[in-house]
Amino acid sequence: MSAPDPTLLLAQGLCKNFGGLKAVNHADIIVQRGSITGLIGPNGAGKTTLFNLLSNFIKPDQGRVLLDGEAIHGLPPHRIARQGCVRTFQVARVLSRLTVLDNMLLATQGQTGEHFLKLWAQQGQIRQEEKHNRERAMELLESVGLAAKAQDYAGALSGGQRKLLEMARALMTHPKLILLDEPAAGVNPTLIGQICEHILQWNRQGISFLIIEHNMDVIMSLCHQVWVMAEGSNLANGSPAEIQQNPRVLEAYLGE
Repeated sequence: MSAPDPTLLLAQGLCKNFGGLKAVNHADIIVQRGSITGLIGPNGAGKTTLFNLLSNFIKPDQGRVLLDGEAIHGLPPHRIARQGCVRTFQVARVLSRLTVLDNMLLATQGQTGEHFLKLWAQQGQIRQEEKHNRERAMELLESVGLAAKAQDYAGALSGGQRKLLEMARALMTHPKLILLDEPAAGVNPTLIGQICEHILQWNRQGISFLIIEHNMDVIMSLCHQVWVMAEGSNLANGSPAEIQQNPRVLEAYLGE
């Protein structure tokens, strides 16, 4: 039996223009299976636009995206999530008027009760699935320190807690790859440390990550590989140590 392809996500030649602005210009990126990969660059470099292209929140003008060797750039975002690639946002998106637990349960995929006919014919299975989903949701909330807030409205959480909820909710989908958009932005230092520990723990469990982050301590402590963008294009990629010493990166990103 052959070993699985080490490349989990492959994006090639991605382009996106907004009027005359080339937001992403023939950008490539690779995420190896089981890795934590960083994506950095100055403000306006095209990082979040690239995330939007990878998850097809906006459609690329050119290029392709493969997940596990299968093209996903033509799929709607919910289909990409079902394929195993989910994302978070720089400002965490939660359903504020639902409880923390209900936010988690909404992420569960492939539930028998979603089918009208099965809703009446397989009630026993549906009850069993719902019990399992609630238990899994509570386990994940416990792991991120939010179990005590399960019945609180999500809108009452702090910014850092919302990020933890969004990350835990992503895990309800059993993802292969999570795209994290600035998980440390606007979060106090203590909570940043907790978020990093959770990312490392989930990575040890087999989940891969692609992370946009301006906090270089986070990037350098977590990532196996770092990609750098500037003006919509690839500037460099390498290990954290290589990126720290790359003169083009120092000039474009660090201003040296």
